Amino acid sequence: MPEREAYTWPRADFSRVPYGVFSDSELFDREQERVFRGPVWHYLALEAELPKAGDYRVTYVGTTQVVVVRGDDGAVSGFVNRCAHRGTQLVRDLGGNARDFTCVYHHWCYDRRGRLIGVPFLRGLKGKGGMPRNFEPAAHGLQTIRVDTYAGSVFGTFADATEPLADFLDAPMRDYLDRLFAKPIVVTGYSRQRIPGNWKLYFENLHDVYHAGLLHQMSTTFGLYRATEAGRVTLDKGQRHKVIFSIHGSDDRAESKREYNKIGWLEQTPRLNDMSVFSFTDEFGDRKASNFMALFPSSVYQQLANSLATRQIRPKSPTAFELFWTYFGYADDSPALRQARMKQANIVGPAGFSSMEDGEVGRLVQLGIRGERHAHSVIEMGGVGPIESQDTTLTEVPVRGFWKNYCALMGIVPAGA
Repeated sequence: MPEREAYTWPRADFSRVPYGVFSDSELFDREQERVFRGPVWHYLALEAELPKAGDYRVTYVGTTQVVVVRGDDGAVSGFVNRCAHRGTQLVRDLGGNARDFTCVYHHWCYDRRGRLIGVPFLRGLKGKGGMPRNFEPAAHGLQTIRVDTYAGSVFGTFADATEPLADFLDAPMRDYLDRLFAKPIVVTGYSRQRIPGNWKLYFENLHDVYHAGLLHQMSTTFGLYRATEAGRVTLDKGQRHKVIFSIHGSDDRAESKREYNKIGWLEQTPRLNDMSVFSFTDEFGDRKASNFMALFPSSVYQQLANSLATRQIRPKSPTAFELFWTYFGYADDSPALRQARMKQANIVGPAGFSSMEDGEVGRLVQLGIRGERHAHSVIEMGGVGPIESQDTTLTEVPVRGFWKNYCALMGIVPAGA
């Protein structure tokens, strides 16, 4: 019996997760087929990265490298970054503009839709060599993926059966994207980091609102986010995605001090001489200084103070993944606001005041569970039972929503679920 089938899921509400799922190589391979090539839409890029015909970006769906490109008709299409001839990686730059795509190995050439348009020496030379007479270029294009866009974001799926993108996102997520991309954006930069942990640990972290006011002591100490502030977690109808926000300055200072001083560090941390990195301009008019959306299975949109970005999880092995960040602002940003966004990028990213802690705890969990097959995590903050939206940020309920959908795709059925 494969090890993965020996794992126990003792709670029907997904409040117990066997540690073995974070290191099993067979399970990792199965995820690529069931989750990443399954009936799921995956964030690929921002449309602002593809402003002109021929603009392209290299991105990922799970471990599969794909290319998204703007066509002559303005539509975005996508294909697997692999020559149909001998499997060579076709596109070697991370982005750019191309009239067509030519393989370095044998110079097979494809158009922007992935159709084969050129084969050197197709008919040989002087009656010798060449491809068979019945060779049809139309039958040897690149492997394409379905691509759709919503509110400036590009999504892709390998599965013909995947529901329409708007239905997959559901109303709360569409509302979030409509708000975030209500006006034209400008991409301001990228960063990426390799984290020695299983990719699911990071997605758990994105759904785990409970940790944010404890692990991220810089944000808590300097008032950008505290667990004592008013907030909410909204799930989609399938409990796979979530939107979380907190209201800046909504907590009572005395209560906040009382609660946080129980763990001893809120009033003991040195102060900053320059507080501008934690300043907050309420540009949306709703006081949401921390407003994140996590989309199943591997992406997140962030608004933290005035820092705007997307994050894409790219699995590399059972115990490693790459996290890719795309930072942006609005085309009509003032120079001062653009500078503030760039400065606040220091809160997030590989060495961010807060984000580096998420990567480190993933590493620590991976170390702590190494070799365990039957012990389980405990996911009960916010209650057990139904997986529902929450009127508090002191909750792990969305984590159970992730596991519910993961298990459904993977064919794992906990007892009584």
